[in-house]
Amino acid sequence: MCDEKTMARTTSYSRFYFELIFVGFSLTLGMGLSSAFLPIFAWELDPTGVLVGVVTSAWFLARIFTELPSGFLSGRIGRRRLAVSGLALSTIGTLICATSRSIYQLILGRALWGLGAAFYYTNITALMLDMFEPDVRGKAVGTLQGVEFLGSFVGAPIGALIAAVLGYYSVFYVASLMTLFSFWLAFLSKGLKQHAGKPGKGYKATPVKEALKGMKNWTLVIVCSVVMSRMFVMQGIMSTVFQLYLNQILLYDVATIGVIMSIRTAGFCVMTFLSGRLADRLGGKPVVACGLLVEGACFFLYTTTSSLTNISIIGFLEGVGGGMVSVTLLVLLSEAVASSMRGAALGLYRTFMAIGGILGPVIFTVVYDSMGKHTPFQLAAALLLVHIAFVVSTRSRHTLDSASLMRASR
Repeated sequence: MCDEKTMARTTSYSRFYFELIFVGFSLTLGMGLSSAFLPIFAWELDPTGVLVGVVTSAWFLARIFTELPSGFLSGRIGRRRLAVSGLALSTIGTLICATSRSIYQLILGRALWGLGAAFYYTNITALMLDMFEPDVRGKAVGTLQGVEFLGSFVGAPIGALIAAVLGYYSVFYVASLMTLFSFWLAFLSKGLKQHAGKPGKGYKATPVKEALKGMKNWTLVIVCSVVMSRMFVMQGIMSTVFQLYLNQILLYDVATIGVIMSIRTAGFCVMTFLSGRLADRLGGKPVVACGLLVEGACFFLYTTTSSLTNISIIGFLEGVGGGMVSVTLLVLLSEAVASSMRGAALGLYRTFMAIGGILGPVIFTVVYDSMGKHTPFQLAAALLLVHIAFVVSTRSRHTLDSASLMRASR
């Protein structure tokens, strides 16, 4: 790995890029297998609302202490080591889930699984931002994430079908195989060794204090606030309360829930491919703002119908909104900080993501139990819509630099 000055950046896709796509697809396929039934399974192990929420939160619990340090560590020991170690740790986590007979063991497995995924995604995303020229960066990241999330699209109905026929535990064993396959691909990748093995000779790691000082800007604050709020909502609603709502209130079975989740993921996948291209042409702000508007409207609409057709349509559109925001937030982040601080900024970004992922499932599960089944959806809609105004107020680093030059010339 090298810094932006020494790395040969590109506008084309290499074999290495497609290797990362296959690794990401396999990893997210394993992750997506349990998405349709995980809260229901946790509820059967222990019908305590808080613990059911903790099962989802555990994915992010350990990550809150490692996301930011991993951004700095990657500059010292290389991104490959952290990425491959993360995949190995995720494999161990899936095996613990597969053998869990108590909710506490399930929580432990989810925590290790999520911790490993954090090491992988933080370092690979930073590598993508470094590899590609700014005018194609959104397209490259969007394509990568779109293919990755195809795994979730395929995994949700497959996992639901396996659970219905063979039981929940069989799904986790299949997830273990998929995660192990991801580890094997990454470990053997020559491209990963070449591009992300060790810091280059000309690379000088940014000191922690200097990086944190350089990241104090309004755009980064807003990006972190948006990602925290979105994960608060996504994990609290779409990964916990939504499945319980469909199963307990609308009386849909696990197989049907799997189809609904898959349709939602399809909308997300379609837009992750397109949103990067839109961000390259229109800029990040309008794409993120539009995505938040679509998501917020859809969360409110979920409470207005019980029709499977309507729920599926709303789910697809909500996935479209999520895809618009997910990729484009990374583009805004890359524009907000200097290249030398990008790894640290991604660590900060994913730390706030983890905070939202920890708090959302627990808080929304309590709200679901105590304040009414529709209330979580309404609160989620309000939170997302409020952030539109904040996004509009952001300015890119390019804009700030141009303004500074204009002032200096006067």
